[in-house]
Amino acid sequence: MSDVKIEPSWKAALAHEFEQPYFQALAAFLKKEKAAGKVIYPPGSKIFNAFNTTPFDKVKVVILGQDPYHNPGEAMGLSFSVPKGVRIPPSLVNIYKELNADTGTPIPRHGDLTKWAEHGVFLLNAMLTVEHKKAGSHAAAGWQNFTDAVIATLSRERKHLVFMLWGNFARKKKILIDASKHLILEAAHPSPLAGNAFQGCKHFSRANAFLEQNGLGKVDWGLEG
Repeated sequence: MSDVKIEPSWKAALAHEFEQPYFQALAAFLKKEKAAGKVIYPPGSKIFNAFNTTPFDKVKVVILGQDPYHNPGEAMGLSFSVPKGVRIPPSLVNIYKELNADTGTPIPRHGDLTKWAEHGVFLLNAMLTVEHKKAGSHAAAGWQNFTDAVIATLSRERKHLVFMLWGNFARKKKILIDASKHLILEAAHPSPLAGNAFQGCKHFSRANAFLEQNGLGKVDWGLEG
């Protein structure tokens, strides 16, 4: 990771972070883990998938997740997203239910959110890697220094973005966001463990109303076709 392969606009916006001691330590940690034979998700080429699919100046909405999925074939570098052909995770099932109830968007038959990312939805996990079958295993590796800086940079350099913060972990990140410039939407986590508390938040329609009001253009939330 010493020569980070990341989309040019992000590389420019985050150049300072890549030079920080914590980032060098993070790169060394990942190298050491792989050398020890540990299986890390997502694959190296997908670690910065969210950045590579949604350039810095194209971001409209930020959806913050916590940890990549830690089962084989699931993590793809986009929060809440899994490749086509992989079972749709329970949290994403509930996200789809709310999207349908809120906007009438048909419920997709797959869990690949790449189209959202291509339409300006920045699907950022707080941690960008995880060890096989060990949730939260890289929580202290330094990723949060980096992703906190990502959120703060978006807040500082951009205007009229929508930040969707779902669950207590994500909601703590609102201190990084200038609420006078951006729309912060908070809700319970979409996990079934939170019951139905996420349902009815109407974040998708509220996001589009704010984006249109500020001339950014609404997000097409459709994933089929």
